[in-house]
Amino acid sequence: MSAGERLRTGWLSITGLLLLSALPVVGGVLRLGELSTDRDGARAAVITVAVVAHIVAMTVFCLLGAFQFSPALRARRGWHRTAGRALIPVGFLAAVSSVPLGVFFAGPPDEFPLAVVRVVFAVAMTLFLVRGAFAIMGRDFVAHGEWMTRAYAIAVSGGTQALVVALWSIPAGEVDASAETWLVAVGFVINSVAAELLVRRRAGATPPQRGGLSSVSTTPARSGT
Repeated sequence: MSAGERLRTGWLSITGLLLLSALPVVGGVLRLGELSTDRDGARAAVITVAVVAHIVAMTVFCLLGAFQFSPALRARRGWHRTAGRALIPVGFLAAVSSVPLGVFFAGPPDEFPLAVVRVVFAVAMTLFLVRGAFAIMGRDFVAHGEWMTRAYAIAVSGGTQALVVALWSIPAGEVDASAETWLVAVGFVINSVAAELLVRRRAGATPPQRGGLSSVSTTPARSGT
């Protein structure tokens, strides 16, 4: 396969995003296996439903969404449009299902700030998806891609957070709840900044084209949600 063909397929970006999604996906699957023992009243039931919905929806959004960044697949309007119609509602479910985990937080008090950080970025992801949905309804494909890129960057932040925590723990040792809160927030910020820089770079390098894309995001944040 030539360099031009690799560029057109976007396999490097797709592979990177799939690898970035792997850690939180595996963690989510393991968490699902633990939920069978978490049965203690109505609040626990709400949290269990929210956790299951979040893990399943976020897994689909991250993994399927990675393929939206292939120029070859985007050129196939049927694939891009169909996948986008599935990914937008799945993204909403992934983001909104995070909110009850903060509202009904019942863990140790020192872990509450971490729950708040996650809720803040879940709300931001929801707003980005709303902007992306309105943009596509108005056939503003460039703005749609930009907002979806921002939302996707938050979605794949779990992989970035795992890397940040791992790198921090090498010199600093075990990470406590307070440090984890800051490191998770740093992971969110890294992805959000990378997405914003990417959006701005694309806006400066490419003249606006209406009708160029038809559904979910255009180009991924390289550092990954």
